Amino acid sequence: MKIIVAIKQVPERDAQVRINSSGKWIEEADLQYAMNESDAYALEEALQLKEKHGGEVIVLSAGPERAGTTIREALAKGADRAIHIEADDLNQRDALGAAQLLAAAVKQESPDLILTGLQSDDLGYGQTGVIMAEVLGLPHASLILHVERTDSGLTVKRELEEGWFQNIDLPLPAVLMIQSGGTKLRYATLMGIKKAKTKEYRKIAAADLGHASAPTAVLEKIMLPQKQKSTQIISGSAKEAAATLVEKLKFEVRVI
Repeated sequence: MKIIVAIKQVPERDAQVRINSSGKWIEEADLQYAMNESDAYALEEALQLKEKHGGEVIVLSAGPERAGTTIREALAKGADRAIHIEADDLNQRDALGAAQLLAAAVKQESPDLILTGLQSDDLGYGQTGVIMAEVLGLPHASLILHVERTDSGLTVKRELEEGWFQNIDLPLPAVLMIQSGGTKLRYATLMGIKKAKTKEYRKIAAADLGHASAPTAVLEKIMLPQKQKSTQIISGSAKEAAATLVEKLKFEVRVI
């Protein structure tokens, strides 16, 4: 079973983000980077499938040279080989542009299964995997927590709203978008880190895939979220005030 896992390098969640002088992107010089969280769960799902059914796991990532550290991490965790699409303008490509870039590399491999994270921690489109499936003409499913191989293809467990789940069957090949938290992530061992240095790591220029520089959307400006404080006085009896408070917490603040 050949599985491709698309991973993305993103700024660490606790990083102090600053807007650069152009106002169109963040200042990258002093940032620390890590593997996108839901992509890490996609990688873990692929490695578990390989351990059960055999085959190989290939990590696929698009980005600048620094993305190599995240790719090496994936190799150290157990992926067999890696493909790095060299693209310094990834932040200028929207979900369609990124999906077309990844799909072009996937076509060269003809995998049985493609896994991606549900969404990226930086841009948060939540669309790239779905669009890639459409570009490739493959069946897909999102919000996946668990994958089981069957004689006819796959059975996947999807997370729905309000604690509900859905189990569906899919043929192969297919594209799945993995939700965070479905399993426990493994760490790279010392032996894995050593082995990663000898594993195949292939670099491809975006131009060689026919997508040299063709952003499908123009990012005009980005800004940090504004911090605001507000106070509301809820009138009425204790019972009425409690009911109003619950409504606000549920539908406005969305914490319950």
